[in-house]
Amino acid sequence: MQLTIELAAAYTEMPLTYLRQEYPNHIMHVLHGAEDVLSPRAMHPVFYGCYDWHSAVHGYWLLLRCAKLYPALPTQDKITAIFDEHFTPELMAQETAYFQVGGRASFERPYGFGWILGLAQELAASSHPRAAAWQAAMQPLTLEIRKRLLEYLGKLTYPIRVGTHYNTAFALALALDYARAAGDSELESAIVQASRNYYGQDVNYPAHYEPGGDEYISAALTEALLMSKVLDATAFPEWFDTFLPQIDKTERLMQPAQVSDRTDPKIAHLDGLNLSRAWCMKHIARHLPAGHPAQAALSGAIARHLKASVDHVVGSHYSGGHWLASFALLALED
Repeated sequence: MQLTIELAAAYTEMPLTYLRQEYPNHIMHVLHGAEDVLSPRAMHPVFYGCYDWHSAVHGYWLLLRCAKLYPALPTQDKITAIFDEHFTPELMAQETAYFQVGGRASFERPYGFGWILGLAQELAASSHPRAAAWQAAMQPLTLEIRKRLLEYLGKLTYPIRVGTHYNTAFALALALDYARAAGDSELESAIVQASRNYYGQDVNYPAHYEPGGDEYISAALTEALLMSKVLDATAFPEWFDTFLPQIDKTERLMQPAQVSDRTDPKIAHLDGLNLSRAWCMKHIARHLPAGHPAQAALSGAIARHLKASVDHVVGSHYSGGHWLASFALLALED
């Protein structure tokens, strides 16, 4: 399965609709008093749609990515319009100020942190004539998140290995790509050192415990994805062979998750799991030698995972529709 301009156009139509849809909305908001009882858009004038803050962030990421991949994308004008509407210095100042109120140190940490940096990287790489203005508008928020991630790594003694938003490795993989693209040696060094500390000695990961019933990322594969970026071409295969030995025999990791109810917001996570697994497996395979024993197993598993979920993205219930297209893009992009 491959990404096409037709599929990319269909994917972009989803956030183009949902980024302006304020309700239903899942908010994680600390109230200090009655004055903090606010609507999603009052709190987050840019990232108020797509059901939750982080999904709005990667909805914009998807739009930029598809616009870059396909200059002839029929939704280009709509993409320009929605960025011009929201990526202004005034609105981004409000988004940044939200983080600077006491008691919000853990807001969107680390998942939203990773996606903000991924979005910043995409803005920097964009050739759109308005991208520099959008990037400049978001720069205060980008710097705030960068600072918060460094502070977090300075005190996070143990990694978080869950298959949901608090997973450490997923956010660090996105943030490491940003740091390298931005030439941010301080952030890159902090992420590389933290990754080595957290995961460098991991062996015999119990991947047969996956998946959990509400997971949308694989803790095992996301960790391996991160370490494929951290370790060199010699060290990574050696680490991988002790981390996930005989991966071909790990049935529950190699077979796609079954999604029993795509209208349930937690169970719908499992479609995302299938797509993010395929994404991770593709990257892991690229960092293993061509003749590595895992290559055949990974190739077959990628195809199975895509087949299980990619056709359920466009037209999906809002439970998955507000976010799944970004994960489908990750899985399908070459």
